[in-house]
Amino acid sequence: MTWTTLDVALVQEPAGLEPDANRARIDALTPGGVDLVVFPEVFARDFGSPGTPLGAYAEGLDGPFATEVERVARDRGTTIVAGMLEQVPDEAGTPFNTLVVRGHVEAAYRKIHLYDSFGYRESDVLAAGPVAPRVITLPADRAAAADGARIGLMTCYDLRFPELARALVDQGAEILVVPAAWVAGDRKVDHWRTLLRARAIENTVFVVACGQPAPRYCGHSMVIDPLGDVLAEAGPDPSVITATLSREVLAQARRVNPSLANRRL
Repeated sequence: MTWTTLDVALVQEPAGLEPDANRARIDALTPGGVDLVVFPEVFARDFGSPGTPLGAYAEGLDGPFATEVERVARDRGTTIVAGMLEQVPDEAGTPFNTLVVRGHVEAAYRKIHLYDSFGYRESDVLAAGPVAPRVITLPADRAAAADGARIGLMTCYDLRFPELARALVDQGAEILVVPAAWVAGDRKVDHWRTLLRARAIENTVFVVACGQPAPRYCGHSMVIDPLGDVLAEAGPDPSVITATLSREVLAQARRVNPSLANRRL
């Protein structure tokens, strides 16, 4: 059975500095009755002050955070995407900034582009993931993974690199999921909204982007359709927004705007 609709929920909540407390909130914050739940970047433990070493807060993909994400996903009958700091087996102990996926599909994506921009130096405290675009298939049902929704994973600063979004689409992505902790500042909400809509329009894909809220971050989690229409948008404060993605809307957008087919390489 090919997927026809996908109900998504974006949990725009702040991550604190205590991993146990963040982990304990996953259950209460995860809604039922949806196919995909997206939490922000580093929900397991916020970055803290710029330059703070993060190795002490990193966990394995079978650690307490990922285990709780899996438990809640199975309890709700959904799939959850959430950000964490992942242990790296090297002497430096510099962790990956990782999206963990649990539920009807199990996967992980390690952030490729580190936020060395706007006065920040993420590469001082985090390791870059391999340059390997990550597309997962969310089954239309448990027995039909081959016909499920194809989801490309990106994290925050990755959004500013259109070649990554295009690489994901070239691997079949129909939906881009973008957890973020988009730092607040001049023009930042405008950049966030503009880039999200651009990635949707230029690739004729849905974009599902969940950020941490103000005051440190921008909020404005969004769901955008393949023609750039905003289906749902949060404000700056903590909230949960929902939307329904339609495969027919995707197909219609690609008929109206066949830019992928019209490329000349």
